[in-house]
Amino acid sequence: MEDKAKERALAQELVAEIRRLAAGADQHFRFMEVCGTHTVAIFRAGLRQLLPENVELVSGPGCPVCVTPDDYMDKAITYALRDDTIITTFGDMLKVPGSKSSLMEAKASGADIRIVYSPLDTLQVAKENPDKKVIFLAVGFETTAPTAAATVLAAKQAGLTNVYMLSAQKLVPPIMYALLHDPQVKVDGFLLPGHVAVITGTRAFQFLVDEYHKPGVVAGFEPLQLLRAIVRLLQQATKGEARIENEYEDVVRPEGSPAAQKATSEVYEPADAGWRGMGIVPLSGLRMREAYAAYDIERLLPLDIPMGENKPGCRCGEVLRGIVTPKECPLFAKACVPTHAVGPCMVSVEGVCAAWYKYGQGRFQYGK
Repeated sequence: MEDKAKERALAQELVAEIRRLAAGADQHFRFMEVCGTHTVAIFRAGLRQLLPENVELVSGPGCPVCVTPDDYMDKAITYALRDDTIITTFGDMLKVPGSKSSLMEAKASGADIRIVYSPLDTLQVAKENPDKKVIFLAVGFETTAPTAAATVLAAKQAGLTNVYMLSAQKLVPPIMYALLHDPQVKVDGFLLPGHVAVITGTRAFQFLVDEYHKPGVVAGFEPLQLLRAIVRLLQQATKGEARIENEYEDVVRPEGSPAAQKATSEVYEPADAGWRGMGIVPLSGLRMREAYAAYDIERLLPLDIPMGENKPGCRCGEVLRGIVTPKECPLFAKACVPTHAVGPCMVSVEGVCAAWYKYGQGRFQYGK
């Protein structure tokens, strides 16, 4: 109880400092979190409701499932329906809609789709099913790319020739470039993703300062860490300053994780990639290098599937760019709910729409 009381007192002090800084500025501040886990943590703690009217948090493209366009899901479903194929995937991919159906519907039709907790679990499935092509759906950001790369390296070392990746790995800094060049996106600073920064390091975000004069603070995931990061952003923004600061120093270093970066670079190289609501963004994704082409299912069995658009009425693409909130989408909490999602932002546990739906306007846990 003493710890909770102390935490609440610290939160009250931080909220008071945020209000003090905001009150002294004749400006409306918009800060974007580009991490889906941050979005959920902010909603769960009710932090948005504690901020003054001129300080706004908006959610960006930080949910890897959400930014994956329909054509990727259509490819995954097409492969899954082959008799000689097993799909391995994280569970939140099952309900993600493609242009016409989902993996869950394919599974109900007889497709062999197995939920795994790590890409490395794919290796055991491949060993037990040597006559099948075992395809892992490699969706994620810099955080998960090293594990996918390690799976490929382990498959090569073990001599497994039936392991493949359907890659849709995304890179955070390039999409931030794209957001900053989007005239509809208005942000004054960024809550930078803690998990991604563990891999990339803080230096990967220095371009925000050097090229755009935008402040950025790497944040952890506890309410107090997030509030401290908002204080730091306001301290910079109210003075017209711009720096990359680190509120997650226990695990994030300027250089990141050289070992994880090396594993990813061994297997993958930067490539243009499609993002939901943003189209093709140059060098914002990863594709497997030529040396590992034998593990790339799209090179073995290429599919000609066009990149799809949002479903009619779905504003998921705009939500992912922080242009609108979920409640501005006409489908939100009506035709689109977690049990029957129209767009992927309602499917993933890190999706903005799912967070809005689950937590509503949030719960006041701190500062009052």
